[in-house]
Amino acid sequence: MSAELASNGHEVPPQRVRLVKSSNRTKRGSSAQIIALPEGYRPTENEPFMNERHKIYFRNKLIAWKEEIVRQNRETLHLLHEDSAQHADFADRATSETDRALELRARDRQRKLISKIDAALARIEDGSYGYCEETGEPIGLRRLDARPIATLSLEAQERHERRERVYRED
Repeated sequence: MSAELASNGHEVPPQRVRLVKSSNRTKRGSSAQIIALPEGYRPTENEPFMNERHKIYFRNKLIAWKEEIVRQNRETLHLLHEDSAQHADFADRATSETDRALELRARDRQRKLISKIDAALARIEDGSYGYCEETGEPIGLRRLDARPIATLSLEAQERHERRERVYRED
């Protein structure tokens, strides 16, 4: 395995290793590959767009985001089961019911977010990740870093929102 070189020409040892399941399935099952990126790596405009390192970076970011959402959902479910105590006071009961409804609504939004994360992971695998669904142009790295599930470039998203506003006003 050859070492990576930093912009100053010095060797950068891979310090952070994350095991990610590959979508390359064989007749015997799925294969896993070890994917390493240098500590603190961030995609730059100097690299070819959506090269292998970019894909690894965004795959890891999306997987970590999904794992965090799933962890929060488990905690919420655990707390909701624990907090199912009967309240003698109607005001306490109403407050508890309101809190529960808000929490469940937030978790439902996160459930929908998980499906968008899964769709983004599928786009990484099929090679369409990072490209605008409307124009086919690359979505900027800064936009993808801020919103890894983005499917439209900034310009296409702005056009979409302007059309949405016009139709909403009618």
